[in-house]
Amino acid sequence: ASWGIQHRVREYFIWLLVLQTAVMGVFTSLDFVLFFLFWELELIPMFFLISIWGSGRKEYSAMKFLVFTILGGALMLVGILALFFSTDPHTFDMTAYPEAIQSASLIMPIGFIFTLFFVGFAIKLPVWPLHTWLPDAHTDAPTAGSVMLAGVLLKMGGYGMIRVSAGMFPGVISDVAWLLAIAGVINVLYGAIITLRQTDLKRLIAFSSISHMGFVLIGISSVVGAAGTVSPLGLAGASLQMFTHGTITGLLFLLAGMIYDKIHTRYIPDMGGLATRMPFLSTALLLAGLASLGLPGTSGFVSEIQIFLGAFPVWNWFTAFAAFGIVLTAGYILWMIQRTIFGPQIKRFQSVEDATTMEMIPVTVLIISVLIVGIYPSVISDVFTSGIEPIVQSIQKVT
Repeated sequence: ASWGIQHRVREYFIWLLVLQTAVMGVFTSLDFVLFFLFWELELIPMFFLISIWGSGRKEYSAMKFLVFTILGGALMLVGILALFFSTDPHTFDMTAYPEAIQSASLIMPIGFIFTLFFVGFAIKLPVWPLHTWLPDAHTDAPTAGSVMLAGVLLKMGGYGMIRVSAGMFPGVISDVAWLLAIAGVINVLYGAIITLRQTDLKRLIAFSSISHMGFVLIGISSVVGAAGTVSPLGLAGASLQMFTHGTITGLLFLLAGMIYDKIHTRYIPDMGGLATRMPFLSTALLLAGLASLGLPGTSGFVSEIQIFLGAFPVWNWFTAFAAFGIVLTAGYILWMIQRTIFGPQIKRFQSVEDATTMEMIPVTVLIISVLIVGIYPSVISDVFTSGIEPIVQSIQKVT
């Protein structure tokens, strides 16, 4: 996606690599100090990537992203310090906290500490009404920045909720599960309705991310059944949804950036008839759109059906409302595809060219991952299931 960068190229790739390093650090840290350090470190490269190489109101979007995420990080830091000073002996070891918290005399109410962490993760996911930074950051970021934001950075919030909120506070998460379900339904429906109104291609994909992240919340909320039973299916579905959303939406942003580089517009009403001029990019956009709306045979379907199967026995009506979000998703995805790549040819697009061989490689890799997981989901779902088993067991103990 960064093949066409010509302005301050070395600095651009330095920031991009620092960003990737920070994100990898978040997912591999077993120590809260390192976890927080890497969580905050990713702010710096993302801020510069948006503010220097972005488009539109790039300085405004970069600063908005910075303010929101620093707020979440500040709340999380208070929670980390509260846990550190509550345990005896004091420790930052994340693997020790699930048991240590149960026996520790906390210096703050456990519900308040849970809230500090959860709000920090909710800003990153993002959860309504803490979502307003995301459409601006997504839209104005360079293509590689949008791919990283959609593909990986949002997942830091979901990872934190599963690893910390559910893994370390099983009693609290079971008590507030109904609130998470309501928040998830709002995210799904609000995000989908707002997406229907978008005319900018990247902004449409950005708002669709808000809708799809609502499914993650619903999956997390389904761990505790009505009779106190613990279902790992919804939690595994939430984990898989984060992976599948990362590949599908990352692919959509990659395609949106490539199409913009060739036709120099993202305004959907000005587009059309691209299928004959860009057969590869148009086919890829069609496949990515169908995966986003959850077509069977794609990874989007596998993750959403797991969430629904896990959540429906627990939250019947909430799951039904969330399932209606798929109808809205089909509406805006099919509308976007019809307006952008089909219809009569436009004269000013007569000379545009399809993707080069170099551009086809990352697109093809992402399409293959979407189809493989859609056809044979256990290739990765088994990994998620083994990872969430300790969390499910800790929730079983308190219920």
